Amino acid sequence: MFCMCDHFEPGTDGASVDVANARMNDLITKYPLIAEQHRDSDGRVPRRSWFFPPHYHKHGWLMSLVKLCADGYGEIELHLHHGKNLPDSTDNLRDTLKLCIEEYSRFGIFGKSGTEPKYGFIHGDWALNNSRSGRFCGVDNELSILKETGCYADFTLPSPVGGLFDRSNSIYYADTNSRHSHAHVQGNFVRVGSISNSDESGLLVVQGPLHPLRISSSFLSTRIVGDGLDNFLPVSEARIDSWVDAGISVEGRDDWLYIKTHTHGAMDAETVLGDKMHKLFDYLESKYNDNVKFCLHYVTARELYNIIKAAEAGESGDNPVDYKDYLVSEPSYDSSVDISEASSLLSGLVSKTYF
Repeated sequence: MFCMCDHFEPGTDGASVDVANARMNDLITKYPLIAEQHRDSDGRVPRRSWFFPPHYHKHGWLMSLVKLCADGYGEIELHLHHGKNLPDSTDNLRDTLKLCIEEYSRFGIFGKSGTEPKYGFIHGDWALNNSRSGRFCGVDNELSILKETGCYADFTLPSPVGGLFDRSNSIYYADTNSRHSHAHVQGNFVRVGSISNSDESGLLVVQGPLHPLRISSSFLSTRIVGDGLDNFLPVSEARIDSWVDAGISVEGRDDWLYIKTHTHGAMDAETVLGDKMHKLFDYLESKYNDNVKFCLHYVTARELYNIIKAAEAGESGDNPVDYKDYLVSEPSYDSSVDISEASSLLSGLVSKTYF
């Protein structure tokens, strides 16, 4: 299962509206052209998950992204930056998440479990659960607020500022009852039969691979690198092989491998909207899609979660994509909705701590 999570921020780095609009236009025009040239073992095109922050819900950018998803090229999840200028509070975080879900849902964003919308989450500035000593967050019980408001899984890790820990290259449940700022880096590994009732578990943490990589011919150039697709460190065939070799899986179902990657697509368009992206897909489809040893599946973050939960439940089917809508339904995107920006209330909640 190959999943690409895009921290999509069109106005990042102080970009002007014109530059941000150009970034959006590049995505809308170029990504379908790339995707349509590739297929996985199910005949599906690569599908990207755009984690979109509410402070960029303006100038019609979210509307444009909804249209791309309505055309079948991916799904939208929630990305949040907060606590930059002063620490956020539990109440303000809860209110921000709830209102963001309400306003995004008007576009049909987010799948549902029953009647309740569910969302995947990536924390801005790598500060999940107040893990950067109070910077860029401020809420030690963030995990519990995420789960309370309908988060089905977190996809932030591995973090380039979080160091190494004993849950690297794994999928696990972080303790939502803890008020410790590093509770998100520990928890019970997901295994077949481990959870009978999801309400009894913590918050699912789905990590991307973390592995050593020799940057040059010298042994001294070896670095620990993660799942990032950016303009600085090329995604070589050796890196892709290392992602597979990391063996991230549900214990007891290790024939289903999960590769979660991330990019900042608005800034890293050179890598993710051009020939480098083609080469990555070409290699996956040539080496890891022979339908004998490997079957390649392009999945969104939501689909990845559903497949993980099916594996945990002990479902015995051979094709994991049969379970892509297992617990959280497919979103129903409505690209006819004409809402070009977040409400003043939502913008006000975000700007209390991030401006």
